[in-house]
Amino acid sequence: VAAGDYATGTNHVLPTGGAARVTGGLSVDTFVRSTTVQRLSEESLGDLRETVTTLAEAEGLDAHAESIRKRFE
Repeated sequence: VAAGDYATGTNHVLPTGGAARVTGGLSVDTFVRSTTVQRLSEESLGDLRETVTTLAEAEGLDAHAESIRKRFE
């Protein structure tokens, strides 16, 4: 344990109560919030337009579908 704590980089802080089945030990990532950014050109959004509106309507998210349509008016 001591070598792992100070030199070899392994982690001895492991989940308990059965949680080890679905998650690993603590790491820096445990305490960092990540964000994602997406950027589409007008042409790329146009290529996806039909797919996005079809899926949005199938899920009952009409405002999402309409937001795509409005961009191309």
